[in-house]
Amino acid sequence: MTITGNVLVILLITLDHQLHTPMYFFLLNLALIEILYTTDIIPNTLKNLLNENKVISFVGCFTQMFLFVTLGGSECILLGIMAYDRYVAICHPLLYTVIMKKSFCLCLALVCWAIGFFDSVIHTVLTATLPYCQQRLVRHYFCDIPPLLKISCKDTYINELVVFLVGGSVIVGSLLLTLISYIFVIGEIYRIPSTSGKKKAFSTCTSHLTVVSIFFGTVILTYLRPASQSYNYDQIMSLVYVVVTPLINPLIYSFRNKDVQKALKKVLKDRLVV
Repeated sequence: MTITGNVLVILLITLDHQLHTPMYFFLLNLALIEILYTTDIIPNTLKNLLNENKVISFVGCFTQMFLFVTLGGSECILLGIMAYDRYVAICHPLLYTVIMKKSFCLCLALVCWAIGFFDSVIHTVLTATLPYCQQRLVRHYFCDIPPLLKISCKDTYINELVVFLVGGSVIVGSLLLTLISYIFVIGEIYRIPSTSGKKKAFSTCTSHLTVVSIFFGTVILTYLRPASQSYNYDQIMSLVYVVVTPLINPLIYSFRNKDVQKALKKVLKDRLVV
């Protein structure tokens, strides 16, 4: 269901020229991240739920972690950039096409992926070089930084500090960009004289705010809180942003959108006519 929903979003945006705008370009990148999230984590998790012998190789574990952290960092930055896009669209509508031109949007998307990649390289190298002695049981649904640090037989203070500083900079930086953008957006919306105009302007932001709240809320509670031994808590939190968020994002962000609904009807109509 997750892959189907996100693939459909990518196809609709690609096939309908009316959706070739900055907002939908970033939405396409978000859908791609959700597909990669799902294919990185879920197949091995489902295999482990069915098999008694729940084993993953050292290389497989850290490959999974590297991809997961890359995608997580990229999504953080992307959500912040999507908030900036809404700020430009609502606060500077006459300059929107000038500011958010195609080359600039492409650069922003590349920045998202680059930050996620380099953030992941740092964490993966530091975590993979730790010694793992007798304890090899990862008490988690997949290989992630906190559960791997817990089973190392070396003091992991430096690793935890790097997670807090480097990972925290990505999370908090993106969250600040989102909050600042929406402070200006809300201020601009309140200056709109008509009630219908306010509702129309704010409706373009509600879906993004919902996605941001779910994603950042669970990520902050997982990575930026003091370390604890609450394995069940970490597992439940991870399910939200690894399983639930990629599943509901197409429903929240895309299929509630009138432009996407119109594009879906148009594509289906064209295919049925053919």
